[in-house]
Amino acid sequence: MVKIYTDKDASLEPIKDKTIAVLGYGSQGHAWALNLRDSGLKVLVGLEREGKSWEQAKKDGFNPMHTEDAVKNADIIIFLLPDMVQRTVYLERVKPHLRSGNDLVFAHGFNIHYRLIEPPKDVDVYMIAPKGPGPIVREYFVKGGGVPALVAVHQNYSGKALEKALAIAKALGATRAGVIETTFKEETETDLFGEQVDLVGGITQLMRSAFQVLVEAGYQPEIAYYETINEMKMIVDLIYEKGFSGMFKAVSDTAKYGGLTAGKYVIDESVKKRMKEVLDRIRSGEFANQWIEEYGKGAPTLVKGVQELENSLEEKVGREVREISLRGKPKS
Repeated sequence: MVKIYTDKDASLEPIKDKTIAVLGYGSQGHAWALNLRDSGLKVLVGLEREGKSWEQAKKDGFNPMHTEDAVKNADIIIFLLPDMVQRTVYLERVKPHLRSGNDLVFAHGFNIHYRLIEPPKDVDVYMIAPKGPGPIVREYFVKGGGVPALVAVHQNYSGKALEKALAIAKALGATRAGVIETTFKEETETDLFGEQVDLVGGITQLMRSAFQVLVEAGYQPEIAYYETINEMKMIVDLIYEKGFSGMFKAVSDTAKYGGLTAGKYVIDESVKKRMKEVLDRIRSGEFANQWIEEYGKGAPTLVKGVQELENSLEEKVGREVREISLRGKPKS
């Protein structure tokens, strides 16, 4: 049985006298900096440029500084920058100022697992990966709750890396829910796999394909959108709250029977075979190499794909349907 760490298993003691530099002030950086500070820790915000994030950090009561200045003054350095920016920032802004005994902390294992960043041996390297977007990490914390997280230790120079990882998890509010120990390898590979075949790639293509089949068969796009895309949120919410069996109990017997029979026909063994191929590409490093090469060219495939999605019939119809749905949403 997996070990679940909660508040009683973690203490802020290992980091209470440390200075923490949060590099980046986007979705996660904003949430982490505020949660850590509200937990009584000393937090610096390090940024590459004096833009919108800089101004937002000032509004939030921080005194933002350039990345290298934050690093020079920190004991714990937390990377909350986009994956493909971290290597350059590390080499140019962080590595020259690292001291023996510093901590390098990540929210995702990509750069360490694929050896884009190779830290010196005399620093601790660990990860806290909240299983939710930054705004939710902040919202749950403010309301007295917390988003579950994963923790992992890559390098334990001090002998106390896990204790410090759990301390940061506690300061984020994660131990209020539960924290599971993993490895950089497991977190990176499962995270990428989930994004690609299910959460981002798979679910988007499934919904778009279902929508297109109905429209091509002559059904009204608005009706098709409701049936194949809009209702997905309600189904996923049921699964989130009650599991698959709970969701099945909430739908009609006709939906149960149709779902059990047609679902296995559409998502069959050939789909699982291709999912395994995707996992093989992730585990071998092929995907990482491809993405690094793509990013170096300016990410043309990514830009083209997002533009195509934004200009699709699904999005045009979706904007209209979402407006109708929002009008009926109860006031909170």
